[in-house]
Amino acid sequence: MDSTPRRRPMRIVVPSRNDRLLRRFTEVLGGPLGRYTAPGVVSPGFFTIPRVLILLTTAAALLALLAKTPCRLNGWSDQFYQACYSDWPALFGARGLGAGIYPFISPGSEFEYPVLLGLLAGFVAWLVPAGADSRGLVYFDLNAVFATAAWIVTVIATMRMANRRPWDAAMVAVAPAMILSMFINWDIWAVMLAALAMLAFARNKPLLAGVLLGLGTALKLYPVLILGAVLVLALRTLKLRAAAVTFAATALTWLVVNVPFMLRDFQGWKYFYDFSRDRGAGNSSVWQAWNITFPEHAVDAAFISFWAYFLFALACAGIAVLALAAPQRPRIAQLVFLIVAAFILTNKVYSPQFVLWLVPLLALARPRWRDFLIWQFFEVMHFWAIWLYLAFLIGGGAPENNLDPGWFVLSVAGHMVAAMYLMARVAMDIWNPRTDPVRRMGIDDPQGGPFNLAPDRWRLRLSRRPRVPLETDAAPAKEAM
Repeated sequence: MDSTPRRRPMRIVVPSRNDRLLRRFTEVLGGPLGRYTAPGVVSPGFFTIPRVLILLTTAAALLALLAKTPCRLNGWSDQFYQACYSDWPALFGARGLGAGIYPFISPGSEFEYPVLLGLLAGFVAWLVPAGADSRGLVYFDLNAVFATAAWIVTVIATMRMANRRPWDAAMVAVAPAMILSMFINWDIWAVMLAALAMLAFARNKPLLAGVLLGLGTALKLYPVLILGAVLVLALRTLKLRAAAVTFAATALTWLVVNVPFMLRDFQGWKYFYDFSRDRGAGNSSVWQAWNITFPEHAVDAAFISFWAYFLFALACAGIAVLALAAPQRPRIAQLVFLIVAAFILTNKVYSPQFVLWLVPLLALARPRWRDFLIWQFFEVMHFWAIWLYLAFLIGGGAPENNLDPGWFVLSVAGHMVAAMYLMARVAMDIWNPRTDPVRRMGIDDPQGGPFNLAPDRWRLRLSRRPRVPLETDAAPAKEAM
């Protein structure tokens, strides 16, 4: 007989008992789950957590499609007033995808996105039947189906990383801003690759994590920011091998994807980078808000390029100091959230779909529904504001239906303040881990992989105050309610 001891089922955190806000809304369902129940131990039958999350994500995707119905039925001419704009049909015509132009493959093609995203856009266009009616609509629908699949994978990956808190992935499944923004662009693919990379790292597979990060960076640049958190934690624990493998695999994968296209058509390959460098104040950025508010002191592209990178670097330096000086090593999801949020706040542009980048990270960094819903409220308000402001700029509609610049700037300020509020809450959890909802009953860093339960080898000392032992110092992690 096999004498190897079996690992007992892990009891999971129940949102109706653990989250104060959700607890108040469970009375119509019979109240919070009883204290003597054993979720995660007793079989739930067909409705397991992954299946329920998939059903929730599918329902949310149907709502997202419903939000695009006015444009799907009547065309994309009134897309700002209906808030149903999508880059997919716009680029299908404007970049020649419908005419057979394949980004980065067709000679002379230019595409304002990285290589892997261009290949994805071209592949979906290739699937559109040549003789189909409304080929732009077919292109949109195909992209929507594939994006929904990527959304489901992202939700499940978030659930797998959440350890005892799998229901936190419901934030990713039903986030209102995700429902509104999912079918605007291809960002969900980068979000999926970033989530899978973090899951691989959490399972002590730094090589696979690096490959996935390299693919994500070849599709959208933001996944590479995850390496900043890996570097800081490697310095704190001196576990440098895992970080080195992840960095090397990321760089090598990115080169494997990009170098063939660099050699084939360098001008076409670098069009995205030139476009990013030369663009001015993009929609909903702090720079656009400044130019609208103070037109006599408007800043140009060169000014924005320098200060956007400088402020982001300054924010990253502050995050690194916080991570290295905190009483206990931060969790990797907390640092990734802070870095990506800082990038969004200082970037040249804040497209509505960029909110997708932050939702899975927040579900892992600070899974509290009150903070989540406060932030989502401001993101939804901003989503509507950007379209009505674009209607104001373009014209063609009744003035009373447009949004004046002052109100648009206010919506941008609201989204930025809400994001900074979340950053402050995460930073406070880092400085005082006792307030961290994840670190309870011996849990250290479910997404940390090689850093999980690792002792501090180097810490930045900002004061002489002795370190207070924390509950999570004990190892191994205990099983808990």
